[in-house]
Formats: sequence, structure tokens, C-alpha cells
Amino acid sequence: MIDRIAFKQLLPHLKNKHVTVITGMRRVGKSTALKFLLEQVKHDNKIAFDCERIEVRTLFNRPNYESIIDELKLMGLNFSKPCIIALDEIQLIANLPSFVKYVYDTYGVKFIVTGSSSYYMKNLFSESLAGRKRIFEMYPLSFSEFLQFKKSANNELDKYAMKPYNTAWYNRYKDLYEEYIRFGGFPEVVLQKKISDKRELLKDIINSYIELDVKLLSDFSVSDELYRLIKLLAARVGSKVDYTKLGSIAGLHRHKVNTYMQLMESTYLIYLVSPFTRNIDKEVSQQPKIYFSDTGIINELAGMQLSSGQLFENAIAAQLKRKGEIQYYQKKTGQEIDFIFNANTAIEVKETAIEQDKKVLAQRASAIDLKKKILISRYVPASGFDSFVWGGNIF
Repeated sequence: MIDRIAFKQLLPHLKNKHVTVITGMRRVGKSTALKFLLEQVKHDNKIAFDCERIEVRTLFNRPNYESIIDELKLMGLNFSKPCIIALDEIQLIANLPSFVKYVYDTYGVKFIVTGSSSYYMKNLFSESLAGRKRIFEMYPLSFSEFLQFKKSANNELDKYAMKPYNTAWYNRYKDLYEEYIRFGGFPEVVLQKKISDKRELLKDIINSYIELDVKLLSDFSVSDELYRLIKLLAARVGSKVDYTKLGSIAGLHRHKVNTYMQLMESTYLIYLVSPFTRNIDKEVSQQPKIYFSDTGIINELAGMQLSSGQLFENAIAAQLKRKGEIQYYQKKTGQEIDFIFNANTAIEVKETAIEQDKKVLAQRASAIDLKKKILISRYVPASGFDSFVWGGNIF
């Protein structure tokens, strides 16, 4: 099993009595993380369930919780000793949160659960387990994880994270970074050798998202209009979201577009990046920008409609999102800074950065009292300018 960044965060919580909740988009590795945690448990008083299986849903849909306990005892679980119950894709069974609460409170059982919707896991699930759980979010692979999956990582990987351009590092990993941008970071996709297989998997992930996650987690039954809206959004990554305009193009009411957007964000398909301002009222009034959680997905959705620059900007947005909070800054005159990272660092993203970009970024950052600045470039300019951070160092 290939190590993931999330494993280091999850492992210490295994000893905590609180419920360990792992959430994130379908196919990012939640089930693998759950399996990893169970393998670390030294005793055998543990059991795992896949809630996508009909017999599992039938078992946990019983109204009498003690009858479920009796069934689990017959399966070998001993409730008089420390035990662990793992539940994969818990959002598929409506009454599971209340069952988890009952067993947690009555028997002191340690639960590890996964789910694909942040709305469900943070809201509906949280209402039942207030003060009894901790939520861990998982994302597609970071570039450092991608290199490990490709068996190309070295022991000094961490020393290059967020560091200025280094020629040797760039020459060694530039082709792999281009693959990372093109096909994204879903573990199954990364491990495929053939381009055709990568693309088929990405299509399957998109289809599963709409046909399984969206339909199970909402009352939306018209998948065609949602797919149409997703394709429109994929071609507009890095742009402000105008709900009225999108609704007009997609043939949907702006309120329905807004509802769809909230659903897509809560199920980790997209990120809505808010504007940076010192005035909270002004921030609320301005339109957010949209980015997708994975560049492989937007490549399949948008195809030739997507520019190379848009794709790179989305890649950096997704890379930064794994590390902290991102916003954007724009003046009324149109002058902007691509990202404000953790409210204290101005970041400009260029496919091929030049000296002038560095000067402009310094001026704009200074105007809003930000001392930290990072210029990020995808390629190395022929001029020899190298005062930037290469995109492959953002992890």
C-alpha cells in the first residue's frame, strides 16, 4: 500500500475514542485509508462493512438497534472488549448516524467511517455526533504523492516543497508534472499505463459522480441538465460565477444553478474561491471564482474549450487548496492577483513567468499590505529568468 499524506493525520486519531470520519470525493482513496487504519489495529475484534452492498444496507436499516448488535455478535464481534467497526460510504444508509451514536454511547465502540459528501458529513452527520467525532478530508493526490505512486520520489522530496526554481529538480520531474496536470491525481487513473485507460477511468468517475453520488445525496433526478452545467463550468475555470448568465446558457433558473453549485461544492467536485478584502460585506457581495478539484476531470469535460493557461491555473488552485485557504483579489479597475494564500501571501500564476511579472506582483501585493509574494511558473523562460517557484514544487 502506497503511503498517503492523510495516513499521517489519521493514524494518531486511531487511538482516540471519538469517531474517525473520512470524507472526500468518490475514488480519492477513502476506502484505502480505512483499510490502512484497520491494518494498524493489532487485535482481531474489528469488522468492516461496505454500505454500497445491499445486504449491509438491509442490516443497518433495521429499526431495532439491539437486533443489529446481536447480528454483529454472531459475526464474531465482542462488545465487552475494545472493538472497532468500520463503515465505508456511510451516507448511503439514512439512519446510520443515530445507530453509531447509540453504539458509541452504550458500548464505547470505536468507529471509522467514510462518506462522499461534506454537506452530509459536516451537517446531518454532525448533528447526531456532536462532540463525538473528528472529520478528515481527502483529496486527489498531491504532486508529491503522485511521484510516490509513479515510484519516482526520492528521500529528499520534502526539501523542495514550495521552494524556488531548481534546474535539476525541474529537469527530473517536468514530464511527470505535465502528466499530472493532464490526467489529474485520482489514484486509479495515475496507476494506469495507457492514455486510453486513463481517459476511460476519468469518464467513469464523472458518470459515477452524477449517477451515484448526486442522485443518492439529493432529490435531483435530471442528470442531463446537471451534466450540461458541469461541462459549462469546466470551460470556465478561473472565471467568476455569474448564476444568471450560466442559467441562461444552460436553460436553468438561476436559483437552480445556485443549488447545483452548492451540491457540487459539498461533494468536492468544485471549489468556489471567494474574493479577498478587508471588508467582509464587500466580500459577500462579490462573485466567487470556480475551480475543479482535479484537472483530469476538467480535461475530459472541457476538452479543446479549455486553454493551457486555465488548466495550469486550476492545477495550482487545487495544489494550494490542499495546503490552506485560497482567495483571489481584484480591483474595480480590473487589476488582480490570482490567489491570496492563507490571507497573507500574494500568488501570481503564469505559464512562462518573466521579470516584469515579478515587479507587477510586488506592486500589487504592496498595495494591499501583503509582504509575502510567490510567482509561480509552469515553464522556464528562454531569457534565463528564474526568480519563481515552479508548479511542480507546490506541495
